[in-house]
Amino acid sequence: MELKRKFYDYLVRWKAERPHQCLLVNGARQIGKTYIIEKFGRENYESFIEINFAIDPQCAEIFEGALDVRSICERLTAMRGDVKLIPGNTLIFLDEIQDCPNARTAFKPLALDGRYDVIASGSLLGIKYKKGKHKKTPRSIPVGFERQVVMHSLSFEEYLAAKGFGEEALSLVRGCFERRERVPDAVNERFHSLFREYAVVGGMPAVVSAFMERGHFGEVQSLQEGLVADYIADIHKYADKTDIPKVENCFRAIPRILAKENKKFKYAEVEDRGTARKYLSSVEWLRDAKLATFAECVNVALPGLSGYVKEEWFKLYLSDVGLLMSTYGMLAKRELLNGTLKGGVRGGIYENLIAGVFERGGHPIRYYRNDDAEVEFILETEEGVLPVEVKSSNGRTRSLDALLESESIRCGVKLTGGNVGVAGKMLTLPHYMSIFL
Repeated sequence: MELKRKFYDYLVRWKAERPHQCLLVNGARQIGKTYIIEKFGRENYESFIEINFAIDPQCAEIFEGALDVRSICERLTAMRGDVKLIPGNTLIFLDEIQDCPNARTAFKPLALDGRYDVIASGSLLGIKYKKGKHKKTPRSIPVGFERQVVMHSLSFEEYLAAKGFGEEALSLVRGCFERRERVPDAVNERFHSLFREYAVVGGMPAVVSAFMERGHFGEVQSLQEGLVADYIADIHKYADKTDIPKVENCFRAIPRILAKENKKFKYAEVEDRGTARKYLSSVEWLRDAKLATFAECVNVALPGLSGYVKEEWFKLYLSDVGLLMSTYGMLAKRELLNGTLKGGVRGGIYENLIAGVFERGGHPIRYYRNDDAEVEFILETEEGVLPVEVKSSNGRTRSLDALLESESIRCGVKLTGGNVGVAGKMLTLPHYMSIFL
């Protein structure tokens, strides 16, 4: 089935702005980058030219030698004689650009020329553009002539759209959020159920499409296990030989660490007596490959959170919550769907789920911790610093309560499996309303 993606609307806005910049789309593999850019190109341009450097590596020759626009176009038309270069109505799509770094260098002359729009897409860009084995480096980075954007797997709103829920369906709960009113019980329970289902299925397009067509959770599990295996294969293909076991061990450790009460990433959980000196570069590899989401720790809850980061403290979440769920198995999935899952695994799932919501909403992922308290997320909004505590059940919030005693914090949010409520500076919201923060 065809999935409606918000990123398509982003591309439409980019085209309308017509900036003198090429667009560089980064993101993990198999999240739908190529599909949505192809759809956009064919529907919005008279001429759509696609070059995939992984499938056709010979096309890298188009960007060898002089990189002025005339030379590039001459080599392009010589190699691909069927293409049409229509000024003002042509999109050139450079897919898997990490395999042709000179094409990225060509962004500057192409952007300055302005006759043709250019979108490039790639996976493992942060990996390929570093030094070492398998790494390729552009002649120069076109600073000021490229706009970088990260695409993710499907958000909860996109998942709802795939289920047939449009903006009208969200309007009721959005109104309750804005007015701080309780959601009607039947509607509230339905959206909680959908949010748990999203946690189980996740947002990988192939998985979502299969589930929408056949509704088979066993197939979902099988597809997710295949995607996890593909990501591990990428580690073996692209990581330096000496780093492969370290990167893989860090990747496999994430679900185990998230199931613990203290979800801070600890190298000793990867390997007995593991250290930052041995494993930090492996963590960075996962982050740069967009396989994991990095959550910074701050110890001061004041505006300018980036200035209070404690670099030695961080958490890691998997980039797609459905892939995390697949590592816990079918029994955990069934119990989560039924709302009966207990223990640390449940807490780790909800943290990963909310981290994904905030990341897709454009929030830097940070949490708050000092000697006395820890709050799962802390956001910077137009109204100020907003601490957000995630409760997998309706429990106490000692850390958030303590933080709210500060005069600098106007409001705090507790996300729970319940309904909307307000008590002093504390706003209680259902988990699914995290999409409105």
